[in-house]
Amino acid sequence: MPYKFLEGITVADVAFEASGATENEMFESAAEAVTSTMVKDHKSVKANIPKKLALKAPSLEQLLFDFLQELVFLKDAKLMLYGKYGVKVSQEPNGGKFKLAAELKGEKLNPKKHELLVDVKAVTWHEYRVWKEGNRWKARVVLDV
Repeated sequence: MPYKFLEGITVADVAFEASGATENEMFESAAEAVTSTMVKDHKSVKANIPKKLALKAPSLEQLLFDFLQELVFLKDAKLMLYGKYGVKVSQEPNGGKFKLAAELKGEKLNPKKHELLVDVKAVTWHEYRVWKEGNRWKARVVLDV
């Protein structure tokens, strides 16, 4: 999944740009970037424990924000890291709310197994943006660390 870390956006935080051919792929790329911010090798997070998520938001931007914030919450409250993200984004009829149905797969955070980099505290609205460019969906996200 394509994402890249961005330099010069912020001094004390971590910024990245995630992309995908679909909204689903872009959400999955952003989730992978969040995990890669916290863990040196996101592939070290085994897909042992499934977790289903269902979220609703008035906009695609808010939905992505809430999804990424939920990953941070699960890390803090349940000590869970996720390495696989099956995301399906849809919109209710007639321009209604955006919905996310996701199946995450991961395992308990283990400092002996997962080489930790930084502790992500929150997703921020600073420089936050979701857009479609040509045939690709993109998101710019800054994480408070």
